[in-house]
Amino acid sequence: MNTRTAALIFLFTLTIFRAYTQSTCSALGQNPGTAFPVCGTASFTQNTVAICGNRPVPGIGCTVTLTDKNPYWYKFTCFEAGKLGFQITPNDLGDDYDWQIFDITGRDPNDVYTTASLIVASNWSGESGVTGASAAGRSPHVCEGPGKALFSTMPELIKGHEYIMLVSHFTDSQSGYKLSFGGSGSTASITDTKPPAIENVSVKCDGTQLTVKLNKKMRCNSLAADGTDFQLSTPLASVQAAATVTCTNGFDMETINLTLNNPLPAGTYKLNGKIGSDGNSLIDYCGNSLGTQEISFTVNALQPTPMDSLVPVACSPNELKLIFKRPIRCNSVAVNGSDFVINGPSVLKVSGATATCDASGLATSISLRLQSPVVIGGNYQVSLVNGSDLNTLIDECGQSTPPGSSLPFSVKDTVSAAFSYNVFMGCTIDTINFRHDGRNGINNWKWILDDGKSSNLQNPDAYYTKFGEKRISLVVSNGFCSDTSNQSVMLDNELTAKFIYPEIVCPKETAGFIDSSRGKITSWNWQFGNGFTSASQHPSPQSYEVPALTRELKYNVSLTVGNAAGCFHTATATIKAVSSCYIAVPSAFTPNRDGVNDFLYPLNAFKATDLVFKVFNRYGQVVFETSDWTQKWDGTINGKAQPAGIFVWTLSYTESDTGKKISAKGSSALIR
Repeated sequence: MNTRTAALIFLFTLTIFRAYTQSTCSALGQNPGTAFPVCGTASFTQNTVAICGNRPVPGIGCTVTLTDKNPYWYKFTCFEAGKLGFQITPNDLGDDYDWQIFDITGRDPNDVYTTASLIVASNWSGESGVTGASAAGRSPHVCEGPGKALFSTMPELIKGHEYIMLVSHFTDSQSGYKLSFGGSGSTASITDTKPPAIENVSVKCDGTQLTVKLNKKMRCNSLAADGTDFQLSTPLASVQAAATVTCTNGFDMETINLTLNNPLPAGTYKLNGKIGSDGNSLIDYCGNSLGTQEISFTVNALQPTPMDSLVPVACSPNELKLIFKRPIRCNSVAVNGSDFVINGPSVLKVSGATATCDASGLATSISLRLQSPVVIGGNYQVSLVNGSDLNTLIDECGQSTPPGSSLPFSVKDTVSAAFSYNVFMGCTIDTINFRHDGRNGINNWKWILDDGKSSNLQNPDAYYTKFGEKRISLVVSNGFCSDTSNQSVMLDNELTAKFIYPEIVCPKETAGFIDSSRGKITSWNWQFGNGFTSASQHPSPQSYEVPALTRELKYNVSLTVGNAAGCFHTATATIKAVSSCYIAVPSAFTPNRDGVNDFLYPLNAFKATDLVFKVFNRYGQVVFETSDWTQKWDGTINGKAQPAGIFVWTLSYTESDTGKKISAKGSSALIR
């Protein structure tokens, strides 16, 4: 067969695979929830395969939709970790079987249809013949298509994990297969070595029915329905029938109900396992027999079922939950709660009762709804009375719990986290005294006091050097009830002196000062540095003079503000009075470092913004550029002194007072 022919056959096969119509699989073992339990010690034979299924399942790295076509599912538990080898041998070696293993530990078995992460190994080869996992495998996952290996590498199983295996019959025939585990290199054990045993026997009501609990799951088909797998050690009664609910839709059982021909009177008896009428005793997955094991059990005289216990109550409960050792008939519970009364430090009324009923109409718990929550602490008692249905409670054996049966419970008072505080304001530190009354047995306080502060004291003091709003939180508890309270505390005694001032004062100009201090200010004290002062918040403009032959002079200005608490704060600033604010560029400069006219720059550009000053050589190249008028050209380029000559400059800026844009151009001589 050439490559083109093989490809066409593959595409045709793939089309059939994808177009296959899904149909429901309903027989046991054909769905994950009813998977066959298997053991590693024996082979499992499926003589025929039903035509059904085709539900999509996830895959690892495959390019087409995979399905559980004509499926059977198998479940097993890993008892010893290691590699798992197995093989699937078709009855007709021309059949194509595929498989995939999932780890379903703690999961719903049906998650295999949606969760690819559960996959541990797979093989979807399009070839026919024997398939499985062995030392010959080269990959843990083999996808669809002809020419693909039929064996994958053996998956690593984890001890205690539960697994499920899908065997999918791609070929549309009903010919079966044989599944066996083991092989060279297979080290994992899926064989439960724990011997089967009867764990316990319980007696129902009048002693005509026994419930047998096994220590592990056993095969349903090993149970004789006539009960002959068991024998009583007394002539007073004999087992007449055996049944288990789980065998209706499954393969295994852990609990068996035995029906006796006569009620057993009070006393101690023995139950023996034995070979039943079906020729065997109970058998587990791996063929281990229960045998003739013997176990003792006791039949007690029928007694009314007492109220056993209460689920622990929480703070301020509005519901109580009663627990019973023996199931109560749901139809004996008055839904209006009139079967119960509650006595204690406060009046509590039951407004309703709800039994958690099973399919047989029995309940082991009853929830009582209270008309209002319990908020007053103390010892209470819930008691049983004849309700509006004229009875108390009746258990599964028909025994009425006598009126007056009661259960005690205790609650503690609800608590409040509401707190008070006193504020003591200072000039640099504020103190807040927090107070909580501690009522109703409160013994735990957790304060969050803002600014990174916290406390577990009942009445803490907090100190703040940063003023403003403080967000305070308190959680209190008496070990039973808790509460939370939040408040904001405003520390509004901040005092900060601040003012706006001109940095430069030009000749014949006055300097205006604007107060921008914060706080509840009652006094202002201005010191202008020119010999004048002011106590006004809005002082008059000030004049500053520059002596002759002085280019600039600095004056120190201060503002001190005060408040009614006698607190003060001072802000200081320095302003510069200059002899000229006329912006001009010198016509010549001599960069000889004698301290006189050594640089070229725009003079007195104190009130210029957005300034750009450029200097060009005779070739039109920029030799200097700055946006800071205090940055000056020293007559060099890259540290190399330029020869004497004429240099052109341009200057642009905006007058800060008027907003007027100015542009100028000129030339200056570099003299050496």
